[in-house]
Amino acid sequence: MKVTVVIPAYNAARHIESVLERVGGLASSGLTHVVVVDDGSRDDTARRVERYSSSAFRLSLVRRRNNGGYGAAMKDGLARACADAPELVACIHADGQYAPEALPGLIGELSRRGLDLLQGSRIAAGTALQGGMPLYKYVGNALLNRIENRTLSLSMTDYHSGYLLYGPRALALPFHDLSDSFDFDLEVIASARARGLSVGEAPVPTHYGDEVSHLNPLTYGLRVLRVMWNYRRGRYDAA
Repeated sequence: MKVTVVIPAYNAARHIESVLERVGGLASSGLTHVVVVDDGSRDDTARRVERYSSSAFRLSLVRRRNNGGYGAAMKDGLARACADAPELVACIHADGQYAPEALPGLIGELSRRGLDLLQGSRIAAGTALQGGMPLYKYVGNALLNRIENRTLSLSMTDYHSGYLLYGPRALALPFHDLSDSFDFDLEVIASARARGLSVGEAPVPTHYGDEVSHLNPLTYGLRVLRVMWNYRRGRYDAA
């Protein structure tokens, strides 16, 4: 299987090299290409990527002049990834919060279950709080989960980790129409559901360290509710 990893990065200089090193261990799982999107970082994220060398995969750097948001970075990363016609694309974050080492297992789950889109779940493993997930995020996730599962007719435990795997049909979704902000991933899931694609989740280990979150919980929660409202209105249906 030809696998491409997309890494959206904003002010990730402290972690990006170690994440790339860890991603390099995935070559046996079909990894051929890694796309890092520097979303207008003010630190030396781009320079660290440019000087990184690996024989395990081909590395591409997409530089955005200005910070456009997580969704904007993912759109550029997915576009670059799809130019090489991969069989599967995975998003791994640049801060190391979600283990690249979990990817082979997730690929196996997506293939075994015939899924189009797979969400890595921090909650399904039952170790989110032990892994350092803040209590307010855990509670907020649980509350939003009830609304999301009811609206999308799913039974998932986590819609917000950002650890997403895209199969071929999911890679054909109209990403350019989706949000430039952190609700991009949820809109991807909503779009997949609206088009009859199969969506599931699998547990991933949770680790919260010294990474800096750029997400405003209140604003994000309101964006989630808007996505659910738009889904009910048919916003994500195929044209």
